[in-house]
Amino acid sequence: MSLLTGPFQDALYIIDKIEQAGHQAYFVGGCVRDLLLKRPIGDIDITTSAKPDMIQTIFDEVIPVGIEHGTVIVRYNKVSYEVTTFRVESDYSDGRHPDSVQFIDKIEQDLARRDFTINALAMDKDGKILDLFHGQEDLLHGLLRTVGNGKERLKEDPLRILRAFRFSSQLGFTIEQETLLAIQDVKPAIEGLAIERITVEIQKLFSGMFVKTGLKYMNDLGIEQHLPVLNKYHILHKIGEKVRPVHSLAEVICLVHQTEPSVDIRTITKGWKCSNKVQKEAVLLNDAINYYKSNGLDNMLVYKLLPDMHMAFSRLTEIVFSQKVNEERLLKLKSDLVILSKSDLDINGNDIIELFPNRKKGPWIQEILIKIEKLVVEGKIENKNSKLKDWIKWNPPGVN
Repeated sequence: MSLLTGPFQDALYIIDKIEQAGHQAYFVGGCVRDLLLKRPIGDIDITTSAKPDMIQTIFDEVIPVGIEHGTVIVRYNKVSYEVTTFRVESDYSDGRHPDSVQFIDKIEQDLARRDFTINALAMDKDGKILDLFHGQEDLLHGLLRTVGNGKERLKEDPLRILRAFRFSSQLGFTIEQETLLAIQDVKPAIEGLAIERITVEIQKLFSGMFVKTGLKYMNDLGIEQHLPVLNKYHILHKIGEKVRPVHSLAEVICLVHQTEPSVDIRTITKGWKCSNKVQKEAVLLNDAINYYKSNGLDNMLVYKLLPDMHMAFSRLTEIVFSQKVNEERLLKLKSDLVILSKSDLDINGNDIIELFPNRKKGPWIQEILIKIEKLVVEGKIENKNSKLKDWIKWNPPGVN
């Protein structure tokens, strides 16, 4: 009977099924690391001697996400488990995937290809840890160190350079001296990475509890000059002096712009290949910050923020203004709002047209609705159809 609990207990089914088919299987990587650190467990990853086609025969629901590289997703009880065959890899010419992989039947070689010692830990179904590179010792000492030759590990996939800063930010770990020297030698290779991969690491780094530590390493090693958009400015140094954790990419983008206003938000989102959604959120947050600078905290500011943006705004104010706008205060103002969107107004365009039947339709209708919306949000007029119509009658649209 396994002593493992929580998400590991749920995932034992996967391990057992693979072993029953005559193959080895272990929990591996970040989930083992976080278990030992007593941190919340995220995704459960499994490594196995079984090849992907065998995994597809063992389980009913398998998604071949990276089957050519040995990785599939096994779905069990509505949870996804990444299952990867033991492997060794060749070079990463595209900065994203290994040129080729060779499946092997010994986990020792598989662990030797991993990035850092704290991620090269495996655990069997009984909770026994397989630690070939002193990863547990490095966890104990808060040390981030590459597996084997640092230059080789980082050259294989230069994203590991950014991952080092990210783990330092998330865990507060010190980067070991030889690893720092390897980063210094290999860092230009960052420029060959896919932008999307870089952006993911930047977001994760900024969300870490020890983000100041991660940014200090990046500044000390001159990493910024190799990053898209940031390479033209000295922004990270300025941010690093007052930074605190932020949780979304939109927050990072807004923070970069607020730190260096000459860097337009759209320039950042284009350079980082962000989605329209991320750009919209960044612009909204930036508008809210600028509004707050001029008007302070009021109903209109809270009204304009999207439902899930109040926490993001609160986090940013602590950095930009060195004084946090309390999230509870924001949510209290929001809960007191009479309307949450223009559709909640007790009047619409047709009502306005009826008030001025002889006037040609045009932008003036929308302009009136915008004025009414603002007055209702500010509490200057009651959201009642008759009251709104009375106000419009006394404040008719101008002559075009």
